[in-house]
Amino acid sequence: MKDQSRNKLDSESIKIIEAKHHDPFSVLGRHPHDKLINVKVYLPYAESVRFANDGPDIPRIIGSDFFEYTAQPNELPKHYQLVWIDKDGSQHTNYDTYDFGVQLPEFDRHLFAEGKHWHIYQKMGAHQHTVDTIDGVLFTVWAPNAGRVSVIGDFNRWDGRCNPMRSLGGSGIWELFIPGLSAGCLYKFEILNRQSNHVLVKTDPYGQQFELRPNTSSVVVQDSAYPWQDQQWMSSRSSHDWLHEPMSIYEVHLGSWKRDAHGNFLSYRDLAVELVEYVKMLGFTHIELMPITEHPLDVSWGYQTTGYFAPTRRHGSPDDFRYFMDTCHQNNIGVILDWVPAHFPKDSFALAGFDGSALYEHEDPRKGEHRDWGTLIYNYGRNEVRNFLLASAVFWMEEFHLDGLRVDAVASMLYLDYSREENDWLPNIYGGNENLEAIAFFRELNSITHQQFPGTVMMAEESTAWPGVTRPTWVGGLGFSMKWNMGWMNDILAYMSVDPVHRRFHHDQLTFGMLYAFTENFTLPFSHDEVVHGKGSLLNKMPGDEWQRFANLRLLYTLMFTYPGKKLLFMGCEFGQGTQWNSDQSLDWYVVDYPHHKGIQTLIKELNNVYKVQPALFKQDFVYQGFEWIDCHDVEQSVISYRRKGGNQELIVVLNFTPVVRENYRIGVPEAGTYHEIFNSDSRLYDGSNTTNGQVVSEPIPWMHPVNVNVVVA
Repeated sequence: MKDQSRNKLDSESIKIIEAKHHDPFSVLGRHPHDKLINVKVYLPYAESVRFANDGPDIPRIIGSDFFEYTAQPNELPKHYQLVWIDKDGSQHTNYDTYDFGVQLPEFDRHLFAEGKHWHIYQKMGAHQHTVDTIDGVLFTVWAPNAGRVSVIGDFNRWDGRCNPMRSLGGSGIWELFIPGLSAGCLYKFEILNRQSNHVLVKTDPYGQQFELRPNTSSVVVQDSAYPWQDQQWMSSRSSHDWLHEPMSIYEVHLGSWKRDAHGNFLSYRDLAVELVEYVKMLGFTHIELMPITEHPLDVSWGYQTTGYFAPTRRHGSPDDFRYFMDTCHQNNIGVILDWVPAHFPKDSFALAGFDGSALYEHEDPRKGEHRDWGTLIYNYGRNEVRNFLLASAVFWMEEFHLDGLRVDAVASMLYLDYSREENDWLPNIYGGNENLEAIAFFRELNSITHQQFPGTVMMAEESTAWPGVTRPTWVGGLGFSMKWNMGWMNDILAYMSVDPVHRRFHHDQLTFGMLYAFTENFTLPFSHDEVVHGKGSLLNKMPGDEWQRFANLRLLYTLMFTYPGKKLLFMGCEFGQGTQWNSDQSLDWYVVDYPHHKGIQTLIKELNNVYKVQPALFKQDFVYQGFEWIDCHDVEQSVISYRRKGGNQELIVVLNFTPVVRENYRIGVPEAGTYHEIFNSDSRLYDGSNTTNGQVVSEPIPWMHPVNVNVVVA
């Protein structure tokens, strides 16, 4: 009976039933017919349908779930409502979705196709929307290789037959306005690939909120009316020049910094109190958040992102995160977000093979897959993909007032042969291994963010000697503000792990970094990567007995805070956590009750204070005029000394890398006078042995030749 009735339907209607129609608006809704108006409705679960306000019934086309009515030209209002009763007896009233015209303007589609729509996140995805005073949600998605796309959700039984979308032609964009929906509803996109006829169910690439993992549905967000109170910070930030200001960054993984008494994640609002108070007490200028972009797998730490426009649900709502940001700024703390445009996971519900084709990634795995990480690589040469990433960067800075982005895994993007076997990569058009499309992407990314958000910083995690990472784009650089100094970090940690009696054989590791220190704008990172995966904690990298390990750690931090470059320290390192970082639990806060650990914490607090008030330590971080060796050759005693200069001030730094107290140790100084010790890492304040110097008067004895007040000693 049913098969016979379908023969009475035209082929276009059958496509609707089979969920294969690319333009359901050509079949459904209101259409002129022989000087009359024909209304066709498809409601798979309806028992009966009528027009609202005691309107006439709409007859069922026998044997189908279509309902059709022929009306006089002026019989129906501009937008008519339907009332239907489902087969389970439930009643619904709503405007006909297929009675509304195209909502996404041609201008937006054009900009997106060119890769130039920095605010496309305001158009794509799901947004509260009003048409002729009728409220609902407008859904928009880019899926150019789809034969049909439907919105599915908790409002239509997750059935792709109920709300098929309209194709907007060559743009590859699909849209649908569903009246009556509001914030909080769950949704996904059901996509039929037009070549293979495979059906995919995907979350929204532009979704601004998601369910708490392991659930993966997108959530329609309420338009934010958050009352920001950080106007003073934002105003002053626009004229800030962090290159010549103190910048001390506390790197945090929100899920394991601290948990509540039951082992649950702290909310963004809890963190706005506890984390902000702690960072302010220690004197850090910035917090760097490991990725809070939504991600399904906790152990990825956020680096396998599936929601590039959504703060993770683990800690609360988008407005809760706004509250956290607002609180940071009101306490003069900047926030940098770890951001991952280098790769994305293969999870079937997300971006991978989004419309049944290699849409966001390269199709050829020699360009489109990271062998090491088992993830996919973005196609930076595709306008819409590049626009997606650029809009994500703009989104975080504009919607959440982020003060900068730390871009993860830059080296993997720059080199086509990054971590690949000889025959497992494709050269560029000139035969080289440089990823020309990624280079162009970085230059555009940094130009846009610096122009649109003056005073923000863009920081590159780049581990090679690629030239000009932090040089302006107009001189051929990539345009980043700063770059992590991975070489310095590796050399220093390798040196510090050696027993002091053997350090004289490794002195070059201590001094080599100064040969390239001013080739880029460097940040000195002791990050999460150095205290995980069997590497042990910073404390346990240090040699010797317990006292010596803590003394070495105090020395390491003193070197970092007095060496040219901005500072970054991972959470837990500031109090000398003994175990390596475990992302599944809170830091070992109990150890702060012990004198050695409390001493490290106090030392970090004091180093931050000294650093922020001594212009010589930050004004000329990135130029050679800010640093001068006094003695880098004392290999036998493992002592180095140098001058830091800036802001019409000079400091002398003397660092002893052995546990031997050097009595009457002599260095040359540029001027005669009395030198006052302002910091000593061996002070009893930090649980040291208190071998200090107080003040020292220079003597008129020729000694060295300073390559030319206060003193820092460790």
